[in-house]
Amino acid sequence: MLAQVARTFRTLILPTRAYSNVAAANSAKLQELALEEKCILVDDQDQYTGSVSKRDCHRVDAQGNIRLHRAFSVFLFNSAGDMLLQRRSIHKITFPNCFTNACCSHPLWDIEGEREELNAFGIRRAAQRRLNYELGIPMTQARPENFHYLTRIHYADRGDGTWGEHEIDYILFLQKDVDLKPNDSEVSEVRYISRKELDAAIGSLDAPLTPWFRLILQHRLRLWWDNLHQLEKYENHKEIDRF
Repeated sequence: MLAQVARTFRTLILPTRAYSNVAAANSAKLQELALEEKCILVDDQDQYTGSVSKRDCHRVDAQGNIRLHRAFSVFLFNSAGDMLLQRRSIHKITFPNCFTNACCSHPLWDIEGEREELNAFGIRRAAQRRLNYELGIPMTQARPENFHYLTRIHYADRGDGTWGEHEIDYILFLQKDVDLKPNDSEVSEVRYISRKELDAAIGSLDAPLTPWFRLILQHRLRLWWDNLHQLEKYENHKEIDRF
């Protein structure tokens, strides 16, 4: 049965282009350049405390600390209720070659509109930008008002000991049929999985999950997925979950 399910999953994989040495070098260079973008630093109540480069807020210091910053995770579902998984490129600085939800990134201090905090509108704009960059989803297909902002989680993971994560992570759901054209400097494959096949699909993956996706899967995802039609019941914009 599992082999049969696994065959089904493979038919849903959308492979990106094969890498040449030049393409691999260009991808690595793009990842290095992205480390100079400025993320938004916050305290444990998600209050702004400053801005610093992506490099400096993902580096694990000598004491094992990582600077807390604002982030978001998008969970994308099609009209049938299937969820998109992506596999991160081997060139990603943090958690390369791991499976995760559709898009995980940061609002940037460099982009004024992404600093807006009212109703998480800056976060929504950042999500629109990154879905376009990572997955090639046209901006018209994922507008800020299309995202359902559910809640925030606070988590940390030291990763490989050099690069890690420490984030206030805004959880955004989007249910829409979209066009995909993955950017192979960011994503190595994508696949849709159904709710009933979730456990078998995760069990069949040949690479680890990112820490934030693993935590959300463990604590909340099944409940939220089962209630796509009534997500308003599960909104919590006042408290921050600590995992």
